[in-house]
Order: sequence, then structure tokens, then C-alpha cells
Amino acid sequence: MLYKIKQLMDAMAYPVYVARGRKPWIAGYYTAKRQLIEKAIDGGLLSPGAGVPYGYGARLDERVVEYPWVYSRLPADPKTMLDAGSALNHHYLVSRAPVNKAKLSICTLAPEKRCYCSRGISYVYDDLRSSMFRSETFDTIVSISTIEHIGLDNTMLYTADGAKCEDDSAGFRAAVREFRRIIRPGGQCFITVPYGKAKVRGWFQVFDDKMIQAIVDEFRPSNKEVEYFGYSSDGWRPVDSSELAEATFFDIHQDKKFDSDFAAGARGVACMRLVA
Repeated sequence: MLYKIKQLMDAMAYPVYVARGRKPWIAGYYTAKRQLIEKAIDGGLLSPGAGVPYGYGARLDERVVEYPWVYSRLPADPKTMLDAGSALNHHYLVSRAPVNKAKLSICTLAPEKRCYCSRGISYVYDDLRSSMFRSETFDTIVSISTIEHIGLDNTMLYTADGAKCEDDSAGFRAAVREFRRIIRPGGQCFITVPYGKAKVRGWFQVFDDKMIQAIVDEFRPSNKEVEYFGYSSDGWRPVDSSELAEATFFDIHQDKKFDSDFAAGARGVACMRLVA
């Protein structure tokens, strides 16, 4: 109930957010981001071959790219689906096709305030590096901005379990191997991560080209699609990975002063579709 009240209050603050220059993370920000994501998903904005309008997602974080990109590529009938990391655990996402057609399991470290058990969604609290799932359980796996946290300090936001304060920047590799184990032959795995100049930031890390290749090597896909997006003051646009070699990440929890581009998070993101 508390998150519903917060959502309503944020919606009421939306006019103030606009009047204050649409600065990231102030009241009204989440409403602006959700509205743009909903519009992009419903319009198939980031579907293969589709262009991105100038100014798209300016002053908004990378979710405005990741969610529409993944939704536009999900199979029409996802069947058994794993949300590895609980990034889909929002009403406006789980209620949208094709996710609403799937037998969905959400795996994360600890319980969250939002729960949609009434929709038939299963919640599992586990370590993605060594899960309880049987081999070849899922037809579709979605892991949006999750594996960059694996093996690092997850006590900052996600769990009070002190054992999850780690310093293993290679931990993501075990999770990708686990994805490969629990996905069915021919299944599709969608992974997104912040991309740019490699750097560990305590509770997450930014991936570079070598780390993207490590994901591919661990998963061993029969087919793959990798697309990169870069952020500037003009918003998000598809780019070549070479343009993001020095891209950095603005972290609202550590970087208290906005830069001139008003980045709200990553300045580069890699979106992958890996076929088992």
C-alpha cells in the first residue's frame, strides 16, 4: 500500500517536476519515466530497425531504453519466463503483453514491497549464481540491469544480509552460466548492462567490451543480437560501441552534483538477446 501512495504523490508532483526543469530523481521523475516507457513499449519504439526520435529520454535513466528494447523482442508467447533480478516487478510492466501471457517467476535476493502474487507470479529469493531451478526450466529469461550488481555490495539497496557485501567483480560470469543451464534449447535470454569505461562503483560496475564478450563466452549462444545506446544532453540514441569507450555513470547515491548533460544514470547501455 505504501508504494501505491508514493506513486500517487509522485504523479501529483509531475507538474512541479516539469516546472523545475525535469531534473532527475526529484518528485515527479518516476511518473515521467513510467509514462515514456509505457508509450515506447506500446508504440514499439525500439523494435528492430525502428528509429529513436531526437531528444528521446533526455534527463531520464537507461530504463527508458532497456524496457522498450526488451519488450519489442520478446516472443509473442513467452511461456515460462524468469525475471532474473526483479526489474519487471512493476504493475505497468507485468500487466503488459507479452509478459502478462507468461508463466512468470521473479528471482531476487530479498522480498520487496511490491508483490503481484494475485496475478499468478511466483517469487523466489535466491542467488542467481546458483539457483534452485532445474536445468532447462525456462523458455525466456529477462535480466535487466542486474548482473552488474552480482558479486558486489548488495547490502546498499537490496538486502540486509551482510554476506551479500562482496567484492567479486567476476561474479556475473557464474550468473550467466546459470542462465545457460536453466534455459531450454532455443530459448531466448535478454541481458542489459551499463556500458562504457569499466569501473567498479561499490554496489555495481560498468561493463566494457571485454566484459560483454565474457557474457557471450559464458552463455555460448547459437545466435545473438547486441545493440548499444548512448546518452547525451540530447537524449538517448543507438551508437557504435566504440563511441562509448569513455562513457561514465552518474550515481545519485554517490555523485551528488549533476553534470551539464543531467544524466540520471548510465551514459551507455548494452542490450543483448542471446539464443540458447
